[in-house]
Amino acid sequence: MKVWKKARFTKKDKEIDMISRAYLNYVYRDGPINDIIRKYHIQPNDILKLNQYTADRIAGLVLLYLAQDKKRLSDIVLKYKSDQLLVLDIIPEIEGYVEK
Repeated sequence: MKVWKKARFTKKDKEIDMISRAYLNYVYRDGPINDIIRKYHIQPNDILKLNQYTADRIAGLVLLYLAQDKKRLSDIVLKYKSDQLLVLDIIPEIEGYVEK
């Protein structure tokens, strides 16, 4: 029988830390989250909770990706693939340098 478990890793990997922080900034910085924070007067400790939760989740995905654990990544997709969150059509957005 398969049991869904959360795992926490206490050993810090600086590469995963750096990648997770960079992705968190990529997702949130200069986006609509800043407007939402100002509009609803969200407190700094609540922002910290949201950022920490998101960074920890990103770090877990990065860890599985670097370990090439396709099975566990697939398990996450299968568990969370529902359309519960309100999202319109998803259009991939990539930022970065492109060689011309």
